[in-house]
Amino acid sequence: MPNIKKFIIDFDSTFTQVEALDVLGEISLDKDPKKAEKLQAIKDITDMGMEGSLNFRESLEKRLEILEATETQISTLVEALKTKVSKSFQRNKEFFEENAEDIIIISNGFKDFITPIVGEYGIKAENVYANEFIYDESGKIIDFNRENILSKNGGKPETIKNLNLEGDIYVIGDGYTDYEIKASGLANKFYAFTENVDRPKVTSKADHVAPSLDEILYVNKMNKKFSYPKSRINVLLLENVHPIGVELMKQEGYNVEIIASALSEEELAEKIKKVSILGIRSKTNVTKKVLENANRLISIGAFCIGTNQIDLETCTEKGIAVFNAPFSNTRSVVEMAIAEIIFLMRNFHDKSLGMHKGIWDKSASGSFEIRGKKLGIVGYGNIGAQLSVLAESMGLDVYYYDVIEKLALGNATKVESLEELISTVDVLTLHVDGRKENKNLLDESKIKLMKKGSYLLNLSRGHVVDIKALKDALESGHIAGAAVDVFPEEPKNNDEPFVSELIGCKNVVLTPHIGGSTSEAQVNIARFVPGKIMEYINTGNTYNSVNFPNIQLPFLQNAHRLIHIHQNEPGILAKINRILADFEINIVGQYLKTNEKIGYVISDIDKAYSPEVIDAMKQIPGTIRFRVLY
Repeated sequence: MPNIKKFIIDFDSTFTQVEALDVLGEISLDKDPKKAEKLQAIKDITDMGMEGSLNFRESLEKRLEILEATETQISTLVEALKTKVSKSFQRNKEFFEENAEDIIIISNGFKDFITPIVGEYGIKAENVYANEFIYDESGKIIDFNRENILSKNGGKPETIKNLNLEGDIYVIGDGYTDYEIKASGLANKFYAFTENVDRPKVTSKADHVAPSLDEILYVNKMNKKFSYPKSRINVLLLENVHPIGVELMKQEGYNVEIIASALSEEELAEKIKKVSILGIRSKTNVTKKVLENANRLISIGAFCIGTNQIDLETCTEKGIAVFNAPFSNTRSVVEMAIAEIIFLMRNFHDKSLGMHKGIWDKSASGSFEIRGKKLGIVGYGNIGAQLSVLAESMGLDVYYYDVIEKLALGNATKVESLEELISTVDVLTLHVDGRKENKNLLDESKIKLMKKGSYLLNLSRGHVVDIKALKDALESGHIAGAAVDVFPEEPKNNDEPFVSELIGCKNVVLTPHIGGSTSEAQVNIARFVPGKIMEYINTGNTYNSVNFPNIQLPFLQNAHRLIHIHQNEPGILAKINRILADFEINIVGQYLKTNEKIGYVISDIDKAYSPEVIDAMKQIPGTIRFRVLY
């Protein structure tokens, strides 16, 4: 007979993300002029009770006295708590439903709101042990059942003792009263649950610190939903990724480390060894040397548009999916370009600098309207195309050049060669990617082709313009002004000095790579990139990946999903299917897509798989990576 495992689970800050009485306070004290003060008092009392510095009964009495709640407000509380069930508990609802007989809720909270919440996860009302409110005739909460063991100090161990449970007993909770069950010798293990709150006095007593329920199920070999606990997925986010991106990763259950600046190749090569997901912006170079050390790396997120700082070829060879944010900061860059065109053609920059020095230079010389001028856009991608639309609406005549055939928007005119575009327009703006072929795209010979008195904007990549040639053209007066946001060499962080030959040049706007640095753009990027990475890890979707074959997968129900990444060679799919057939496994859905380097196969199967299946899949010649999702 298999050994029975009983799970004793706390409610407040464990089953739910919050303390229920804190939420009840928000409801009952809604119109109280001292609401903030009273809510803080409730929270302080709760924390003292959880840490063991205040005995439980005293903490309960003090909180109820402040709350002044009613029975009708409990219904409102229940609806609020339903939206606050811990994320990892929501992910593993199947675990509760399948093991309802062996799951017991023991809480110092109250049955009145606990039973309706846990009942939706299949937990029986008779398996809920908690306190009970006492109401007066008007429905006001006036007390609690003082005969209930759980209203007394040491109530949890006493409750367990009276249950006479058989089998191994595992306690999951975040408070000192949960640890007391183990301390009383009534449980095999105490798991300190830290997904919602981390109390050092509690975690120091734990047998195992569990950042999520996934972790607990994994170590007990009961995790059916995910092949690997999310708490063991290490995320490294560099270069001040927006807090929303950080929070999304944490909410997903990942173990997240943040470093504000970029790292050198040597630093990142060492740091990457234990990383599963890497998030970077434009200054971090993910080189072949770095990737040689990245044996756990599943995915890289570029929290920006460009990916030229990442060795995509090596990533592909190692089965590492790369995602970026191709649209998220488009509007921000376009608005900056429009502003800089106006600034340059009106000479605002130098006029403003003069005013700050006390110089009053009121003159129309060298100052022009943008209406009717010719704007040349090099690179008609997302940014170039949107700039085309906005610029035309402001009266500019738009011309563009792109190496790829692109549909002209509005009245924009496509030009057949870069040289023709350069020699035609009054303002030239660059919006190309960072590929090596674009180095010095605008070199000395091209700059000489520009119309005398024209203007240049570079908001794309630093290496696409020959800086010395640009400086010479500015000093000679051949070019009337320039706006540069990107440079061949940029400081790794805000503490390093900026050095450039363009410093001090007349009518030159220099900005520190901030084309996409608006609050809106950073929020968009911070939501988009983690979303794509998490979708890839959770479902296998590669849509919007920079280097993987793009597959948009259907939602998986009642099946297991196997992912096989391999070198693009003939016969791999046949070998995968032969293995599945040999183990009498039926395929309910299968998806294959390849690019010039790799093949990506997703197989959905309708029965449990054995370790032998996994081993056989991994042994197929040409296999780069094999992953089981469910």
